[in-house]
Amino acid sequence: MGAPPNITLDLLAGISQFHLSFSFSHTHTHTHTQDHRSMEDEPDVPEPLVRRSKRARVLTKTYDGQVRKISDIVESDDESGDDFDERRRKPNRNRTTEGGTYTPATKGVDQSLIEVVKRNGKLIPQVVKSLVEQYEKDPKPAMVELLTMLFEACGAKYCIQGEFLDETNVDDVVVALVNLAAQGKIEDYQSSKKKELRSFKENLVSFWDNLVSECQNGPLFDQVLFDKCMDYVIALSCTPPRVYRQVASLVGLQLVTSFIGVAKILGAQRQTTQRQLIAEKKKNAEGPRVESLNKRLSETHEKITMIEEMMRKIFTGLFVHRYRDIDPEIRMSCIQSLGAWIFSYPSLFLQDLYLKYLGWTLNDKSAGVRKASVLALQNLYDVDDNVPSLGLFTERFYKRMLDLADDIDISVAVCAISLVKQLLRHQLVPDDDLGSLYDLLIDDPPEVRRAIGALVYDHVIAQKFNSSQSRSSGDEGDPSQIHLLRMLQILREFSTDQILSIYVIDDIWEFMDAMKDWKRIISMLLDENPSIELTDDDATNLTRLFCASVKKAVGERIVPATDHRKQTHTKAQREMIESNRKDITVSMMKNYPQLMRKYMADKTKVPSLVEIIVHMNLELYSMKRQEQYFSTVLQLMKETFFKHGDKDALRSCVKAINSCTTGSRGELQDVAQNKLKELEDELIIKLKAAIREVQDGDDEYSLLVNMKRLYELQLSRPVAIESLYDDITMVLKNFRNIDDEVVSFLLLNMYLHVAWCLHSVTTSKVVPEASLSSLISKRNTLFEELEHFLQILPEAQGKGNSGNLLAARVCTILAELWCLFRKSIFASTELESLGYRPDVSTLRKFWKLCEQQLDISDETEDEDVNKEYVEETNRDAVMIAAAKLVAVEAVPKEYLSPDIISHYVMHGTSVAEIVKYLVVGIRKKDEDVSDIFLEALKQAYGRYLAVPSTSNDESLSAKRLKECKDLATRLSGFFAGAAARNKHRLVIHNIVTNGVEYAFTDAPRRLSFLTCAVTNFASKLPKSDNLGILKDLQDRAASVNKDEDPSGWRPYLTFIDSLHEKCSKNEEEREGTSVRRRGRPRKRQNMEGKKLFVENSSSEEEDDSKSISDHGDEEHQVDEDEDEEVPLIHSIRASAKLRALRVSRDQNRGQTSTAPSVENLAASRTSGGF
Repeated sequence: MGAPPNITLDLLAGISQFHLSFSFSHTHTHTHTQDHRSMEDEPDVPEPLVRRSKRARVLTKTYDGQVRKISDIVESDDESGDDFDERRRKPNRNRTTEGGTYTPATKGVDQSLIEVVKRNGKLIPQVVKSLVEQYEKDPKPAMVELLTMLFEACGAKYCIQGEFLDETNVDDVVVALVNLAAQGKIEDYQSSKKKELRSFKENLVSFWDNLVSECQNGPLFDQVLFDKCMDYVIALSCTPPRVYRQVASLVGLQLVTSFIGVAKILGAQRQTTQRQLIAEKKKNAEGPRVESLNKRLSETHEKITMIEEMMRKIFTGLFVHRYRDIDPEIRMSCIQSLGAWIFSYPSLFLQDLYLKYLGWTLNDKSAGVRKASVLALQNLYDVDDNVPSLGLFTERFYKRMLDLADDIDISVAVCAISLVKQLLRHQLVPDDDLGSLYDLLIDDPPEVRRAIGALVYDHVIAQKFNSSQSRSSGDEGDPSQIHLLRMLQILREFSTDQILSIYVIDDIWEFMDAMKDWKRIISMLLDENPSIELTDDDATNLTRLFCASVKKAVGERIVPATDHRKQTHTKAQREMIESNRKDITVSMMKNYPQLMRKYMADKTKVPSLVEIIVHMNLELYSMKRQEQYFSTVLQLMKETFFKHGDKDALRSCVKAINSCTTGSRGELQDVAQNKLKELEDELIIKLKAAIREVQDGDDEYSLLVNMKRLYELQLSRPVAIESLYDDITMVLKNFRNIDDEVVSFLLLNMYLHVAWCLHSVTTSKVVPEASLSSLISKRNTLFEELEHFLQILPEAQGKGNSGNLLAARVCTILAELWCLFRKSIFASTELESLGYRPDVSTLRKFWKLCEQQLDISDETEDEDVNKEYVEETNRDAVMIAAAKLVAVEAVPKEYLSPDIISHYVMHGTSVAEIVKYLVVGIRKKDEDVSDIFLEALKQAYGRYLAVPSTSNDESLSAKRLKECKDLATRLSGFFAGAAARNKHRLVIHNIVTNGVEYAFTDAPRRLSFLTCAVTNFASKLPKSDNLGILKDLQDRAASVNKDEDPSGWRPYLTFIDSLHEKCSKNEEEREGTSVRRRGRPRKRQNMEGKKLFVENSSSEEEDDSKSISDHGDEEHQVDEDEDEEVPLIHSIRASAKLRALRVSRDQNRGQTSTAPSVENLAASRTSGGF
């Protein structure tokens, strides 16, 4: 029997008819036709080699009983491609096997091969051994059984008759199998969810691996069994049914992997024989032993050559087509296998001929394929001996590897960063190309930041030292110091933004042990090494690094988590945290006072240094008899508190001292509490002195700074300032011209004092009458002052921006007070007298001031962005304060809700989010929001109407009109979906009818309200409601002569037309409901040009157009007219190439009904290369 044929199968997608042909040859001259292209170009689809076999074509029985030739199949009208998946059904188990029956060849096992693979993987070695034994006795039945198992693994019941095995043509069998798929008579075992098929893929791979292993000393090299199997595997891998391609690709890729295992064994045997031959020749140049070794060496070499040819055959016949398959799982398995082949058998595969496929798939649109390629390259670069052979490949593709570090898929990006680390290890990437990578240190995904942190540490910080670096660092033997200096050099790039610096520290901390070298950091801060002089910026960055590293060491986050979940630690982590806390305390115990004295006056370094004590184990001060150091540190912190007036420094000091009072025990706690009491007493003395200075006409600075200190202190604990309260009130009443910032902090401290007094009253079991009366008196006094500013601030707003800060403070303080003292809390209790609700006039003044703050220009807000407390006085804070009043029902929702909602779309995303959550909360409490929504729309429309009377600016008028339309769109969006429309039909109807009435109260001036606001809600009503609204509109306008003001009545006519259109659309939908079907649209019957092998099949044109593309490129949408004509599977997405082929196909339809020539098809191809 002659050598079995090689197969080339080329199925082209994107055309109306396809050629299925196989060329047979005894040589492999066509094997490398694609592989001689340069690495710069992605492979074109190979042109089909249409050559007829010299043998007579054997007729093959297809499933439906009709005898067909391959030409009949090509010209049939059956649908193909992935549409087969829809038509696939579970085959009848009682159906007779196609082409006859067969008897299992496995001795002692009653199950067929496919049953063993599907359900009993443990029997595979035994079954394979029996199969090989039978093949060696009688090849044909065993080969038939093996091929039948292959077909059944694909889900098709088909069997070749043994007596016709040699005459059976591969392409006829494959076409018959495709027919079965077209008829839906196959089953997908690989994707099945059945429990018994969970191990199907693993068992199938194991079967073929065992088969190769069992045959390595015989049938593997007979050029019959495996050549025949490879012919069918390659042919099935190129067919339209996806399940065929999946199974055939799985089998083919595993065959190469198994062949490599055999080749490596043979290679080891060849080396052993070679050594023996060399040794033997040294003894005797000739002889039977030398002749025997030469013969064995030659046979082994021939076997290796033969098995490598088998690998190339599968590679060129299967891999080069399937690595571009439409199915990303197939593409991914191809790349994973190729990576394993190159890694395990570099003597054949480690060359640009194969490496280029890994480079090309770095651009695949599937994240899984890109990741598989990156992981494969990681394994290759991990072996130093591979690097020289990877030189040209690296030069061509390293920039793409760098780009993948910023991949849209996080897992791909992380793997790509690890790959770049390996490139840097081998010095294959210029440092000038790494700038974009360092920007990822402040990227959002923490996984990417951490990976970049590891790269930066390995490449920039932990680099190998040379003599010049050692001299510049000043200490050749201290790697921690050198690493810290390099880290400070990195932080200089972010010194202007503390938040970005913290991100960089967080990224690198895990990998940099020098950040946990507390003694070295302290030594550098204290300038103990005279050879190193830190700049002021470096010292600031080092203190920030010190504090951030301490927080990380004790288990705290320094960068907010994206999931906002509470952080938990294991037992081992808790033990490590306690150990770190102890080390930090021991290192800082004696050095803390020195650091405080040195940097006490520096406002940029103090916050970080002071906060470290919060994370120390204070009990060690007592255990080591170092209480004096603790007392000294507290004294220095107290002095620091009175040395600064900046928010960060003050807040850190308060946090540290409070932590000492609560985190210490015994004598240490007494010391801390005494220091805190001394601080409070001294602060009150300073405040009284500052107030006297203001009364005497001196500068207000001292009062401002001490009020800031008091504010920061009161934020965390109550302070006894009863004696100061009246003095503060006196200053507010008698000195109306003092600076707005001073007034703000006077009011803030009054508010905090009242809040702490309220907390004391509500938490006490017994409330003295005097305390209650005092609280009410203080509260009323504060209300009087705030209402005074409510009266005067709106008038002062037009004089400049100096009052913005005070106005925002007044708004937020008033809102907080109204919430604290809202009547619903104290109703029917002993404290009912504390309940308070503002009157309508006060509420209107409050909202007027809020509106003025909301309308502050973005430029003004940008100027204030770096100011202290900006987050407490910006536009968002004002809106939150107003929305909170409605949310907690401190005021009736009818008063403020429409006003707030009318600003929904006016002030940017953050304010819009606040309003959205308020609307959601209101709707949860009361579903009928028609009055609120309509009033909000009226207010927005009123702002539009007010523009012409106050301004000639047409752009402002257009802006206000757009805001009204956008508001209507947002509010109507809360009723999206059929279920919501049905549920809230009455609410929507009320908005529409009342909106119509509002528009006609001043017609035609207000009629544009119909088109800019009402129409969005009317479109959500059913036809019956819209007909009633139409009648009402016509009745209202019946007695009006519209020709007198045609432009004024145009919105009315537009609104009428929209309602008519809606009614007609509803009628069409109603008539169409009787024939509408659920799910995917039916396929058009008798679609012109629809043949067996259609678009979106498995062919190379489909693969070329859909699989290899940069993931960032935008995909083109199919034209809308084609979407209505073709099945859903063809209308989802199409590339420009398929669209061009489709146009060409449509042009050819009128000319001929036959398939296009091979030459025309080849000319229509385009390359997807780089």
